[in-house]
Amino acid sequence: MAAPQAAAFLFRSAGARAAQSLIRVRGGAAPLFSTVASNALLDQSGLPKFDKIEPSQVKPAVSELLSKLETDLESLEKNLATKTASPDGASYSDVVEAMEVIESPIEYAWGVVSHLTGVMNGDELRAAHQELQPDVIKVTTKIAQSKAVYSAVEQVEQRAKGSLDEAQRRILASSLAGMKLSGVGLEGDLKDKFNLNRVRLAELSTLYSNNLLDATQAFSLTLTAKEDVAGLPPSALALCAQMAQAAAAKAEEGSAEATAGAGATAEAGPWRIGLDMPTYLPAMQHLESSKVREELYRAFISRAGEENAPLISEILQLRAEQARILGFNTYAEMSLERKMAEDVVSVAALTEQLRAKAHPAALEELVTLTAFAKSKGFEGDQLQLWDVAYWSEKQSEELFGFEEEELRPYFALPNVLKGLFGLCKRLFGVDIVEADGDAPTWHPDVRFFKVQDEASGEHLASFYLDPYSRPATKRGGAWMGTCTGKSSVVPGREQPVAYLTCNGSPPVGDKPSLMTFSEVTTLFHEMGHGLQHMLTKVPHAAAAGISGVEWDAVELPSQFMENWCYDEQTVYGSGLAKHYETGEPLPKKLFAKLKERSIYQAGMVMLRQLYFGTLDMELHGDYDPATDARTPFQVQKEIASHYTVLPPLEEDKFLCAFGHIFAGGYSAGYYSYKWAEVLSADAFAAFEEAGLDKEAEVRATGRKFRETVLALGGGRHPSDVFRDFRGKDASPEALLRHSGLL
Repeated sequence: MAAPQAAAFLFRSAGARAAQSLIRVRGGAAPLFSTVASNALLDQSGLPKFDKIEPSQVKPAVSELLSKLETDLESLEKNLATKTASPDGASYSDVVEAMEVIESPIEYAWGVVSHLTGVMNGDELRAAHQELQPDVIKVTTKIAQSKAVYSAVEQVEQRAKGSLDEAQRRILASSLAGMKLSGVGLEGDLKDKFNLNRVRLAELSTLYSNNLLDATQAFSLTLTAKEDVAGLPPSALALCAQMAQAAAAKAEEGSAEATAGAGATAEAGPWRIGLDMPTYLPAMQHLESSKVREELYRAFISRAGEENAPLISEILQLRAEQARILGFNTYAEMSLERKMAEDVVSVAALTEQLRAKAHPAALEELVTLTAFAKSKGFEGDQLQLWDVAYWSEKQSEELFGFEEEELRPYFALPNVLKGLFGLCKRLFGVDIVEADGDAPTWHPDVRFFKVQDEASGEHLASFYLDPYSRPATKRGGAWMGTCTGKSSVVPGREQPVAYLTCNGSPPVGDKPSLMTFSEVTTLFHEMGHGLQHMLTKVPHAAAAGISGVEWDAVELPSQFMENWCYDEQTVYGSGLAKHYETGEPLPKKLFAKLKERSIYQAGMVMLRQLYFGTLDMELHGDYDPATDARTPFQVQKEIASHYTVLPPLEEDKFLCAFGHIFAGGYSAGYYSYKWAEVLSADAFAAFEEAGLDKEAEVRATGRKFRETVLALGGGRHPSDVFRDFRGKDASPEALLRHSGLL
């Protein structure tokens, strides 16, 4: 997932989003503000000073920078008015590059604040962010609706096309489209209403996200009886005991929780299970107690239900209103204005093409799973939702001859990183080297790395890695955020820097992080996003990396990288999969079974993604929250009847935790995962056709991928970029074949 931010900076807004942009932090080469010595957010030389940034600095820094931006904008507008009226007119530098310079200080500071709210959330920081967010939205809206800026961009596009490169032309077209979607053409009451809605939508998105974080953190189930944790593997028992110890340390002295949890052990308990993936998922897969699984499942599907349900209705209503104000029939129609997909019909056509394969396969998978469960003692007429993960794990173990727990010792994070970095060297010709200590971090767990060109040794980019789950302060999921982007205008921004954030299994005791295979593929996924950001060759910030990439193509590099987790050379060539204690490599027979398992329940897996995407498009399309008698949750159940093999529970509040579309920049865009997976599967097919066992061909194809998909970013339309790499348009055939559905 690529990370969102509430404020959109005009010439660096990403892909198809008009009202949200990637976390992108920029700044000048030297401190420009009088209070910089006492406020680390104003020290914009180099990377953020995370070791010195305090929540108390947010308001004074952001307020000062917003004031400066407004002053700079007024000066720029006067200059542009003069330029556009002159015979020569305004130049690209006069408007695009000038805007980049004046926006960079606030983008730097607000980017840091937004990043920290995702990874080190706390009351003081949250309050400062919520207080200042409306001011940030108001100022960035003022920029996006500047008629002087719009006229200058329009003039440059009309007059200077022949003297600009393709990326610059794309930036101009994207900027004009973005400003139109931001209301530059509105006047009077409509403009006022539109702008109020923008502020409110940003507030609602942040509140939604905070509610979800709080709800996830608030729930825990502490078990003391061994029979209640029967089936839970040793690694999960150890982690749950460690969670109990951590909770005891924070509990009131002398309380029952403090007393019992302080001495928690994997063998004797107590064991604390939360709704964060490292404890929740193993519990659902392995706990023999259906009663405990049910309690956990019901808690999970009702997270933030009471708090976020009213927010969902308001968000949908305001989005629909924004679309109508701009002349669109629906928000989905407006969203697709700047995506690869031509219209809602095109999205629906691909969805139905994939559903036609996935739905019958999923139904058969459920029948087979139910029969298996009954053969092993399940006594019900049909599986319940909290039974599916448990019996799927049991069936998988019998079909493929191994347990997930057997894999963990072979996927220690340090070894996985070696394998990942080895793959990057092999495919893309880059060396990734440890650089801990070269940059301050926000938490002791965070690592820092540099990316260097293998041939020249040139420092190309850097990235932070925040690998572990921290339910109390870190939102769930995994994402890549931009720290600094490539710029030819802002001094000191020649090398892009990324944030790679995961919520993987933390170290337990003296053991390193022993990852599930799903966590391994997630890390590869986020690295794919990071590589597109870091290996860009576009010198213009608004089209460098993933900036300016149509949003339904953004997941191409990330999903492409996941394929390599099943490549033998990747797994064995750099020591990715070796036992953390003995150093023995993952047995080849086990790896072969792991590859076989990659298409296990492929129908259910694909159908689930199609369900989410269709639900998203329906809520932002045909469903009108102002006039429809149905609630969003009733819409969910209607869509579920066509896209799930087991209906959701009556009390299911999944939408209250669907952060991708209500707080994550994927509104009317969740389909992008499948759209881009068609591209990524076809891209990986190029390596299969070259021969995965032919090292020279693999390296040559990898370099071509680097020079096209990773290098060209938003500087070229993704359809053209794909053809540059593949020599043809993408086809769903490779995706269906990889999924075992052909």
